[in-house]
Amino acid sequence: MSQTSLKQKKKNETGSKNSKDSIDTEKRKDSDKSGVRLSTQGSQELSLPKTDSRGFLVRNQWSRTSQSPSTRGPSIDEPRSKSTSLKLPNSSTTSRTSSASPSQHESPEQLSEQASPPTPPLPSTPPMPLDTRPPTPPESHSSSRRSTRMHENPEAWAHGIVRDIRDSRESSQLRDYPRTPPTEWKSYSQRRSTYSSQLDRDCLSELPQPPRQHQREEEEDEEEAYWASVKTLYEKIPSCSRPRPPKPKNAITIAVSSRALFNMMDGRKIYEEEGLEKYMEYQLNNENVILTPGPAFRFVKALQHVNARLRELYPNEQDLFDIVLMTNNHAQVGVRLINSVNHYGLLIDRFCLTGGKSPIGYLKAYLTNLYLSADSEKVQEAIQEGIASATMFDGAKDMAYCDTQLRVAFDGDAVLFSDESEHIAKEYGLDKFFQHETLFENKPLAQGPLKGFLEDLGRLQKKFYAKDERLLCPIRTYLVTARSAASSGARVLKTLRRWGLEIDEALFLAGAPKGPILVKIRPHIFFDDHMFHIEGAQKLGTISAHVPYGINQK
Repeated sequence: MSQTSLKQKKKNETGSKNSKDSIDTEKRKDSDKSGVRLSTQGSQELSLPKTDSRGFLVRNQWSRTSQSPSTRGPSIDEPRSKSTSLKLPNSSTTSRTSSASPSQHESPEQLSEQASPPTPPLPSTPPMPLDTRPPTPPESHSSSRRSTRMHENPEAWAHGIVRDIRDSRESSQLRDYPRTPPTEWKSYSQRRSTYSSQLDRDCLSELPQPPRQHQREEEEDEEEAYWASVKTLYEKIPSCSRPRPPKPKNAITIAVSSRALFNMMDGRKIYEEEGLEKYMEYQLNNENVILTPGPAFRFVKALQHVNARLRELYPNEQDLFDIVLMTNNHAQVGVRLINSVNHYGLLIDRFCLTGGKSPIGYLKAYLTNLYLSADSEKVQEAIQEGIASATMFDGAKDMAYCDTQLRVAFDGDAVLFSDESEHIAKEYGLDKFFQHETLFENKPLAQGPLKGFLEDLGRLQKKFYAKDERLLCPIRTYLVTARSAASSGARVLKTLRRWGLEIDEALFLAGAPKGPILVKIRPHIFFDDHMFHIEGAQKLGTISAHVPYGINQK
């Protein structure tokens, strides 16, 4: 080939190269006007989004739910840029673009300076409402670029992060968007003031009440009505305050059997003729049938009257009579006994139901001062245990008794005193007996089984005497003896004086019957060791108690 042709060929290449450079210069100018674009040699184009220093997209959108600098855009009054539309490149274009770039890791600012051929703008979409615009998430390629920058130059990356945080704080302090609270945030009084009060009441009255509220109101009304009825009931019932029983160590304990307190002859007959099972069946079938009073019933009522008088004078008094129901009946019979006790208003709180076994073993445990029973064998057993006891016998006739005074009559020998004089009278006759009593007039007699009970009565009497209640004392004691006052009465009175006891009335009968005198006295209980005196008093209607003690019992 000639030199001329070679020179011509070089000239043509130089011209084409200059034309290409001029075209590239024009492309860069167009890219500066239209936005950030990258041109490729293929038919497709890549339009990169504009990002901030941390690699997040910057779009002309603003979400009210986020105020982060990375997602905050310009004001809504500014026109939206046309360079926000992006076209994703294909694989060949990306490879050629990366190879044509001077550095493999370029910042978004350097990429924005690369030229790209002008492209027709896409049709603009209408702006979305502010409340419905979602926040713009970061693109995947931006995070990959940030991680690459962090590994290559960590110091510069850290300084950039600090600078971005400082800028975001300053911009958040400077820019403050006013917000109008919604109408639901207004208080109830502010919202209610806009409506008429009458209209508000009408609307509220027409609204249906919740079922739970209705149910709660009905339950409250029912509860108030119930307690009102209970209050009315208790107001109509008279006051029945029940005093507490005294402590056993301070009280005068009187143990009474069920047959002594109530008349249980019908049940006793069934027990003796048909056996225990029929007896229990009979008591269960008749547990609501009130038992009739027994021989010790009036005596127990009189003891309760003394307690009431003592509580009036001494409200905190503990030295009182305490009645204990002591019986060998089965516990199933206890319901009928309780019903009968409550029916008559007896203040008996302590029960002892032994179920067929002898209750004598419980007398000392109850600190018994006096035991009254209808069973002579149990009384004899208690006497041998050193407990004052007596067998009760009801009067054959009805007799009126004093309800305001406890009256107790005692025989002398083998009851209040020992049976020493009885031995002399039995062995040597009455003459030797009178001589013996005159000789030992100043020697006190030994005590008998009922001496302790007389001491208890005398101690309570002194409490009334201290309140100047001697004439109105609710306790009165009697000595009813067959002794003669002239021949043997002095020793008896001196013995009582030596014991420190006062007897209200002393009746020396010199062997005369005691029945007529007892009718005049009308005691609640009369203690004697001779059965013929008990029978004589019983015929005339006096409630008697036999004391099985002394030589006369042999």
